[in-house]
Amino acid sequence: MNQKDLKRYKKMLEDSKTSLLESAKKTLVEESSFDTDDLPDEIDQAASEYTQSMVFRLRDREKFLLQKIEKALARVEDGTFGICERCEEDISPKRLEARPVTTLCIRCKEEQEKKEKSYG
Repeated sequence: MNQKDLKRYKKMLEDSKTSLLESAKKTLVEESSFDTDDLPDEIDQAASEYTQSMVFRLRDREKFLLQKIEKALARVEDGTFGICERCEEDISPKRLEARPVTTLCIRCKEEQEKKEKSYG
């Protein structure tokens, strides 16, 4: 992979990381606390708690994605970005464009999904 492409992927990853962190800060400020006295009845309170629970579940997924982004950035630095973990072939640029945090080429990912499907 040439340096120009590597820089572009690194920027994509850093932009995603920044966006996730800003979103998490927004959640802490705006959505993490609510005053039950502001809610007129139990149904409103339950709805608000459900919404808050969904927001935290989404943030949990974002936390997992953030970890993947950190690992991808580390691979950029150590020179292994864009190389499949399993077969050590280059991952196609289209796949990296769509999913820059990926660690598997499309063929290995399909094999992994087939195995997962057969187990469960």
